[in-house]
Amino acid sequence: MPGADGSILITSILITGARAPVALHLARLLDGVGHRVVLADTPARPIAAASRACARYYRLPPPRFEPRAYADTVEALIRAEGIGLVIPTCEEVFHLALAWRGRTMPARLFAPDIELLAQVHNKHSFIRLAEQLGLAVPETTLLNSRDDLEAVRGRSRDLVFKPVWSRFASHVLLRPPPDFLDAITPSPAMPWVAQRFLEGEEISIYAVAGEGRLKALALYRSLYRAGKGAGIFFERVEDDAARNLVERIVAGTSWTGQISFDLMREPGGRVLPLECNPRAVSGLHFFRDPARFTDAALGDGAEVAPDVTAPQTVRLAMWIYGLPAALRSRALARFRKAMREGEELLDWPGDSAPVRAQWPALAEIVGMALRQRISLQAASTRDIEWNGPA
Repeated sequence: MPGADGSILITSILITGARAPVALHLARLLDGVGHRVVLADTPARPIAAASRACARYYRLPPPRFEPRAYADTVEALIRAEGIGLVIPTCEEVFHLALAWRGRTMPARLFAPDIELLAQVHNKHSFIRLAEQLGLAVPETTLLNSRDDLEAVRGRSRDLVFKPVWSRFASHVLLRPPPDFLDAITPSPAMPWVAQRFLEGEEISIYAVAGEGRLKALALYRSLYRAGKGAGIFFERVEDDAARNLVERIVAGTSWTGQISFDLMREPGGRVLPLECNPRAVSGLHFFRDPARFTDAALGDGAEVAPDVTAPQTVRLAMWIYGLPAALRSRALARFRKAMREGEELLDWPGDSAPVRAQWPALAEIVGMALRQRISLQAASTRDIEWNGPA
């Protein structure tokens, strides 16, 4: 937190979403400048809880299923630990914003209010927002009914269909045959969008902003993914048009907090927005200088640029997802090259425990997946997902 002279005051900070590698990374950055970092989440043994950067770990009720108990527990731990700032990293940001709206919390939430969070998370209203800010956008149609679906069925081979509220590219239909749409049942409570399919290179963005001013920015692309969704091997890219797009959205919304985007760079160089995730994503791993990052993100320091150039990866995820993909595509040489060149993003000097902690954390997710008969990805976020206003 900035002091009166713009310096960073040492305080206790709560980071939620401790299951995520980005939460671990953020804890290490803040601990590196002397902050006391408390972590919280619903799993019993998340990877970040094993870090020496974690002063204490709190296990929380699942916010998706027990929102009142979740809010009560978060408020109690904030008071007990003297927390001055709460930084969400995953979709619990929506549940926390709702808690902040409904009560007087004794700490600041590093995120906008729930109305703005919901607007950018919604895959249709985000595109309309970008359009209102004067940005070029792909044709995107809201589907609230079977009639809406029938109106675009004939063009299905030129479109991408996805739920308005979703993550990790779950349920996405990419240029499907018309009869594949029979499986979709859009409704006002569970709407979908049909978005024009764009040719080009997908760019992912991680950014931090303060009152509409960009404080940190990393652009990257994912060379390997866990299925169709989350990246597990990523390398940096640069693109002035993408930066301009982010700056305009951040300024136009007076954004404070973390924000992330998926964009498409067309062959001619034009960059169009696809969707927005108002939370941390893997681009955070390209920042490893605690003082410069913290001064920019939480203080009055100038915007910080990434200081990591090598590709970043989670090797365990590469063995689970990347190797089977390489075998299917007969691209083992490319896989071996990636494993040689990619740096393990969980590695950190003097803090090796989180690498070992992957195994019990994974076992907990596998157990959830087996009990619920869902995928590993679905199990990893089942308890914190937010699928729009109730």
